[in-house]
Amino acid sequence: MFDRLEAALPLRFSFLIFCGFAALLALFSVVVFRVGWLPLLVFGALVGVGVHDLRQTRHAILRNYPVLGHLRFLFEFIRPEMRQYFIESDTEATPFSRAQRSLVYQRAKGESDNQPFGTHMDVSARGYEWVNHSMAPTKLATHDFRIWIGGAHPVIDVALGSTPAPASACTQPYNASVFNISAMSFGALSANAILALNKGAKMGGFAHDTGEGSISAHHRTHGGDLIWEIGSGYFGCRNDDGSFNAARFTANACDPQVKMIELKLSQGAKPGHGGVLPGPKVTQEIADARGVPVGQDCISPSRHSAFST
Repeated sequence: MFDRLEAALPLRFSFLIFCGFAALLALFSVVVFRVGWLPLLVFGALVGVGVHDLRQTRHAILRNYPVLGHLRFLFEFIRPEMRQYFIESDTEATPFSRAQRSLVYQRAKGESDNQPFGTHMDVSARGYEWVNHSMAPTKLATHDFRIWIGGAHPVIDVALGSTPAPASACTQPYNASVFNISAMSFGALSANAILALNKGAKMGGFAHDTGEGSISAHHRTHGGDLIWEIGSGYFGCRNDDGSFNAARFTANACDPQVKMIELKLSQGAKPGHGGVLPGPKVTQEIADARGVPVGQDCISPSRHSAFST
């Protein structure tokens, strides 16, 4: 008997059947007693959703579990928040843990980032790193750790002092910080993001890599040091056909704000394929920065046309 009942009305349809009975009961209450409009609307809507789930053929889980199947998509949608707030610890998440993100937020707001009474980290865990106190400390010439790139420059040696390096053809060497902002293009990042990063570079005395998308007006607003990245699309130094334009290259290269030039030989994320920025995303600002037409697909070829690798 139960087998025949299960075959006729599978248990997985029980919630839909319950909603149907509840809707009928609410309808009876509305007709007879003039009350129960809200339950009628709620259960009537659920019955409508269930009927739609039974008739659709796109999602098997909704067809097999009408109405209730939507809970699966709901829980999947809020899974990151549930894990973040109820499951993971302050040191678990990747690539940056909650503790690391909190540290960044505190420093960005100018709040105290000191935590007394030890650490939450497992100091005995494999891979844990720390710095030991020196038994014979010395005096550093500077705490602003930098590396000279190009040209004749002093080499700082704690024991021997400062000695000049051999001269080179570079007439504008750059004393680069060991901490800089890696390549992220305007277009991949918003205008506000570029403004904030470049202002940080200006305040911190380090360099901001433009990414392959060239130098936008937002890179120039605060005057932070720039590393101009040039890829196979030659954005900022290209002709209309996408080939290299030496005159435009010279104009940007001679800009005092441009401290170094980075030549990207290949696209690591898309090896051998190049890249494309779809036309609808090529706004007037992006077109001006890259030297491409507005609204047309912006192509980064898979190889350089100005030279062979």
